[in-house]
Amino acid sequence: MTLRRGLSGTGLHRKKGGGSRVPIVLVIFFVVLMPLIFFVSGGLYSSTSSDENGTAGGSSKQTVHWREKLALQYVKPIFSKEVIDVIKASTVDLGPLSFDSLRKNNMSASWRFVGVETSVESNVTISEIAANVTRGKPKGKRDDVLADHSQFVDTPTKQHRRQLRDKRREKRAAELLRQDDEAIVKLENAAIERSKSVDSAVLGKYSIWRRENENENSDSTVRLMRDQIIMARVYISIAKMKNKLDLQQELQTRLKESQRALGEATTDADLHNSAPEKIKAMGQVLSKAREQLYDCKLVTGKLRAMLQTADEQVRSLKKQSTFLSQLAAKTIPNGIHCLSMRLTIEYYLLPLEKRKFPRSENLENPNLYHYALFSDNVLAASVVVNSTVMNAKDSSKHVFHLVTDKLNFGAMNMWFLINPPGKATIHVENVDEFKWLNSSYCPVLRQLESAAMKEYYFKADHPTTLSSGASNLKYRNPKYLSMLNHLRFYLPQVYPKLDKILFLDDDIVVQKDLTKLWSVDLHGKVNGAVETCGESFHRYDKYLNFTNPHIARNFDPNACGWAYGMNMFDLKEWKKKDITGIYHKWQNMNEDRALWKLGTLPPGLITFYGLTHPLEKSWHVLGLGYNPSVDRSEIDNAAVIHYNGNMKPWLELAMTKYRSYWTKYIKYDHPYLRNCNLSE
Repeated sequence: MTLRRGLSGTGLHRKKGGGSRVPIVLVIFFVVLMPLIFFVSGGLYSSTSSDENGTAGGSSKQTVHWREKLALQYVKPIFSKEVIDVIKASTVDLGPLSFDSLRKNNMSASWRFVGVETSVESNVTISEIAANVTRGKPKGKRDDVLADHSQFVDTPTKQHRRQLRDKRREKRAAELLRQDDEAIVKLENAAIERSKSVDSAVLGKYSIWRRENENENSDSTVRLMRDQIIMARVYISIAKMKNKLDLQQELQTRLKESQRALGEATTDADLHNSAPEKIKAMGQVLSKAREQLYDCKLVTGKLRAMLQTADEQVRSLKKQSTFLSQLAAKTIPNGIHCLSMRLTIEYYLLPLEKRKFPRSENLENPNLYHYALFSDNVLAASVVVNSTVMNAKDSSKHVFHLVTDKLNFGAMNMWFLINPPGKATIHVENVDEFKWLNSSYCPVLRQLESAAMKEYYFKADHPTTLSSGASNLKYRNPKYLSMLNHLRFYLPQVYPKLDKILFLDDDIVVQKDLTKLWSVDLHGKVNGAVETCGESFHRYDKYLNFTNPHIARNFDPNACGWAYGMNMFDLKEWKKKDITGIYHKWQNMNEDRALWKLGTLPPGLITFYGLTHPLEKSWHVLGLGYNPSVDRSEIDNAAVIHYNGNMKPWLELAMTKYRSYWTKYIKYDHPYLRNCNLSE
């Protein structure tokens, strides 16, 4: 048997086999556990060595100090400082520490103690608590100590733990606030994006921008009276069904009174003074009718029938509104017609030598800035010319080529003779004098003179009213019958000696100097224009019939469309690529209107397909004639704004929010305008 030494100074014999483990257990017991037990039980030993008067002997104090030092001597190398602080804090607060309590409470490194709270109401001093802790209480009397003292001393360790908890709480609260702020910002941004994608234009209703028609029925009294009228009609129908003739008569009487009191009022201020009395009387009758006639199924059925009738009326009124707006868009206001007639009379009274414009030598000078303007509206043409000249840096270099019809030729000449556009050059021509523009050369003119087109426009029994739907009415606009609308496809024939020309519609306003457009590199393209397809709309499939094989085979339905209204045309490239010949080819193929309906934009998209250079969007902003939500900053920064759509600025149905951009270039104190009652 081999002898091995267990502890220094102590000889122990080990048996064979498993008996060799006993010395190791004893080593752990004496080195680790015994000092810890002495340390933990220090408070208990101290308390038992005190006499009844609370005084302790000197020998007992020395014993306690000796044991504490011995315990700490062996414990410190094994346990960290944080663990020792926990043990000491628990011993000070709760008396001697028990291993059973450690196991039950499952103490962890989170430094959390349950059941120990401080009270601000306690008046116990720190010295009294320290003395009580020093004396120590038996374990059985711990509850008495907790009951007597409601406040305990905060040790540095507990304060540190509390600070850590407070920091964690503050950090967590800050994170939650930040997350809430981020969530709110995301929701706001999402709402803004959704609002941008909503089309705010209401089709068929052209008074949405007028203040007097906003917020209809916004007052509570008016809404209450209208609700009473609706319920009265419901109960009248039910009373008639159930043969309650007296109640039916009473309801009809109150209904008429309420309708007279309401009248055409849209706000409470418009109501008659008798309205409150009528509301009260109607409320009493409706209460009586409810007691006698109310049947949930019957009332629901009547309300549903009334709602269906109202929907049909709304659809009918919407069609009527669209029809009338299309009709109004085709007309010329009386004031402008009066202006044209007066100017025409004055022109033909002038001697021939006074009918000529100055600076005619500039008309064919390719080094100047040339504009093409085709219009039969004198006032609209004057705004285009005036706005261009007023915003030009050097008006003497600008030349305006105006073409109008026979009816307005004299008026257009007379207006610019008595109102010359500064130093700019101007020339007016009559489209009916272009002898080369005839049906044998121009396919669209031949088509307009055909029997089928005359039947389409002028046949008496042709459905052009609401019964056929007003959506197709715009294709029967008289402007499509005028060659002024199609003359844009013959610019090289009209101006054979020019190299470049800027085409302008008569419903635009120029806000900046346009001379830089002549220096824009078109990269070999013929047409310089602003593209219009921001989204899926205004692409080629919107204007062309892609069920036709000729269209489907030659064009991309997703190709981006562009705008007529401000177009820079390179007439040299036009002649090289025979643009007019391409236009004639497609116009001949569309004699039965199978490729596109009437208008000039669809054939323009076809003719200049792959030959259009996109300009910066700030050159040309559209939508002021149909879209009430055009961004104001875009309008202010635009070189040209375009009132495309039905709501032209010279019509009564124009949008008032955009009209000032147009009217500021008109002198309403002009004698001719005053005599024709033209005003802002």
